[in-house]
Amino acid sequence: MWKRWRAGLARLRRDAGMATSEYAMVTLAACGCAVVLYKIVTGDAVSARLESLIGRALDAPF
Repeated sequence: MWKRWRAGLARLRRDAGMATSEYAMVTLAACGCAVVLYKIVTGDAVSARLESLIGRALDAPF
């Protein structure tokens, strides 16, 4: 009985904190993707294209 209890306790200790580190890694990855997307969207080519698209949309006849 004690052997099983100690084995179960050892299994719990092995996984302690694992979910927290996984959440931290996913958060860092999401921040990295956000930075890359921000750099792409604020780049000259994309910015000019968006301005052109918005300008054409505002000049459209109703």
